[in-house]
Amino acid sequence: VQLVESGGGLVQPGGSLRLSCAGSGRVFSFYNLAWYRQAPGNQRELVAEINTGVGSRQTKTYAESVKGRFTISREESNDIVSLQMNDLKPEDTAVYYCNAHVGEIHDWGQGTQVTVAS
Repeated sequence: VQLVESGGGLVQPGGSLRLSCAGSGRVFSFYNLAWYRQAPGNQRELVAEINTGVGSRQTKTYAESVKGRFTISREESNDIVSLQMNDLKPEDTAVYYCNAHVGEIHDWGQGTQVTVAS
C-alpha cells in the first residue's frame, strides 16, 4: 500500500497538530496502522498503533510518552489514518512516519516533520 503523510509543521509548546496519512493501492482495512517517529540521533520509535478491528474489537496502543496527549484513528471510508497530537512538547520534535503492516509486510510513508519550539 502506498502511504502519503500530511499535516506536519512548526508549533509552539502546548499547541496541537493533526497528522493524516492517506493510503492507496491495496485494501486499507486489511492493514494494522501505526505512527512512528524518529528524532535526530535516535532510533525510530513506535508512537501509536491501531489494529484492523471494528467496534469493541478495535485496539489502540500508545507509547508511554504520548499517552493522554495523542489519539490515533482510522477512517476506512477514506483510507486515512490520523494522529491528533495535543499538548505538544519540544521532545515530540521528530519526523513522523505512517506505517501499514500485515504479517511481515510493512509499508512506510515518506515522513512529515513536526517541530515543537517557541
